[in-house]
Amino acid sequence: WSQCSERTQTSIKRASIYEQPAVFLGVVSQQHKVCHRVLDMARLALSVLLFLSFSLLCFCRPSRTRKAVSPRPSGGAAGAEDDDVRAQLERLWQEVNSLKEMQALQTVCLRGIKAHRKCYLTIEEPKHYHEANEDCIAQGGTLATPRDVMENNELRDYAKRSASGSRDFWIGVADIVKEGQYVDVNSLPVTYLNWDRSKKQPTGTKRESCVALSVAAHGKWYDEVCRSLKKYICEYVIP
Repeated sequence: WSQCSERTQTSIKRASIYEQPAVFLGVVSQQHKVCHRVLDMARLALSVLLFLSFSLLCFCRPSRTRKAVSPRPSGGAAGAEDDDVRAQLERLWQEVNSLKEMQALQTVCLRGIKAHRKCYLTIEEPKHYHEANEDCIAQGGTLATPRDVMENNELRDYAKRSASGSRDFWIGVADIVKEGQYVDVNSLPVTYLNWDRSKKQPTGTKRESCVALSVAAHGKWYDEVCRSLKKYICEYVIP
């Protein structure tokens, strides 16, 4: 535009020097047309650039419900929209993680058994009590804790079918914190107990603070030193 103005001024001076009115008017008119054409093209190019920039911005931002294109709100409204997008993304991530957990749970259940809205899986590799529970937790469960006769019988029968060799298994019951007060792995009191009274269980010694289920004793329990190596049964709650 500045170059057009300079050219127009130069043409006017030349026409004035030679004192040619017709030429003077023609030059001025022609130069103005050229300059306006250049200005229109510049405006068009700027509009195209603005449109492309806005389209790219909308494309790069997280998708929302499509509405008529309008200028982005400023201030508090923009902040509220950003918070809403973040909340939606967090919900999506939670749903994805839940699906992953469900998929992992289904895989575990296929390897073990389902009973009473729970899955059980026997682990053949012997571990200390605490290591066994940590392994169950790492897989999304805990050491199995029978809550009644039916659950205990399910564990007994499943352990009998699935295990070979030694058939004593850690379960999620212990009195580590206070002698004689048995709790589950979440430190909640245990209301169902199935001691092997024929062997005077529990023995009541402080060293024997963790509980195992014996298949040979028809699912009866006995207390044992927590650092003993035993197989174990993991429990997974089905949502």
